[in-house]
Amino acid sequence: MSPRATRPAVRLNRPDKRNAIDSMMVEALLQSLERAELDAAVRVVAVRGAGPDFCAGADLEELLASVARTPEENARSALHLGEVFLRMRALPKPVVAVVHGRAIAGGCGLATACDLVLARADAQLGYPEVRRGFVPAMVMAMLRRIAGEKVAFDLVATGRLLSAEEARGLGLVSRVLPAGTFEQEVAGVLTGLAGSSPTALALIKRQLYELDGRTFEEGIRLGAEVNALARTTPDFRTAIAAFLMRSPARKGT
Repeated sequence: MSPRATRPAVRLNRPDKRNAIDSMMVEALLQSLERAELDAAVRVVAVRGAGPDFCAGADLEELLASVARTPEENARSALHLGEVFLRMRALPKPVVAVVHGRAIAGGCGLATACDLVLARADAQLGYPEVRRGFVPAMVMAMLRRIAGEKVAFDLVATGRLLSAEEARGLGLVSRVLPAGTFEQEVAGVLTGLAGSSPTALALIKRQLYELDGRTFEEGIRLGAEVNALARTTPDFRTAIAAFLMRSPARKGT
């Protein structure tokens, strides 16, 4: 890993409100993602929550106040949070949700928008908005892709909460890590990502999400284009040359 490579944490810091998402937090998230994109030393971004929970979802006081606004005003407000999801996906660096405690409603949506989700074994995740007469509308654009129609409907229509292991089984969580070694194992994953080729990771991420809506043939053709582009990068040339110097008798990978 480059000595300048960093893996900063974007910390949701409203522990007294269980890190409920309000308009100020949305703006802070957007600014943090912009800084991460512009800083070449940043290799991976970790999203964490302060206090006992990752995030309890939208700030209910703000939601209640929104009743008096017009549909157009509320659509603009919702899209501001949607911009966080879009920017996470467009960021050419891995974004990792580090989930402990509860990640529910918009908090679970925020984790879902990340590229990787590392969950402590005792974490809980879910989308209980229906119990408040609300809809996890933007999250469904991601959830349907991840879990499929039947599972997505089950989760948002019942609002049931999942254990970390259940969420992993449904594809919402990448890895479940033991509570006792959680921080050490998270640090290991983040360090590994920070030490990987940034250009290769950027190409992996771009191709993965560009496959949405493409046919199998289109996906293969896109893969060939990305394969060819990867061969032109300095990271590729340096890594292959170093490998061959260590193992001159080996021809493959």
